[in-house]
Amino acid sequence: MKLKQLSVFLENRAGRLAEVTRVLGDAGVNIRALSLADTSDFGILRLLVDKNETAVKALTDDGLTVRATDVLAIEVADRPGGLATVLALLHGRGLNVEYMYAFLERVKDNAIIVFRFDDMEKALDILQEANIRVFGPDDVAGM
Repeated sequence: MKLKQLSVFLENRAGRLAEVTRVLGDAGVNIRALSLADTSDFGILRLLVDKNETAVKALTDDGLTVRATDVLAIEVADRPGGLATVLALLHGRGLNVEYMYAFLERVKDNAIIVFRFDDMEKALDILQEANIRVFGPDDVAGM
């Protein structure tokens, strides 16, 4: 149920993000979710894409540094307090959220949020026990 997220390390300069999206587009890779964090010197672009291997090859061939990490994409009620309910469950079981960002799709009336936890296996167990939907690679590729 874990997803592979690609982290692309970028120089903080004009046009770099446009170049990454062009490279992915030229390779036929569709971005499903993304987050960009930056400092004065560099940025980290976190991506969920429909074709991980193709994306990694295209980006590394373009001279970029790419790393794959595990994340969970979780269905969260899209209403006031929906995210708070999920976070309270996880916090109550001792889990720390390292970072999170929203997915570009919705499922019915629910949002999809991407999480990186300090203990991914424990997070997956807790979410499954609570019957919270966790999306797998096939779900993402089909969106």
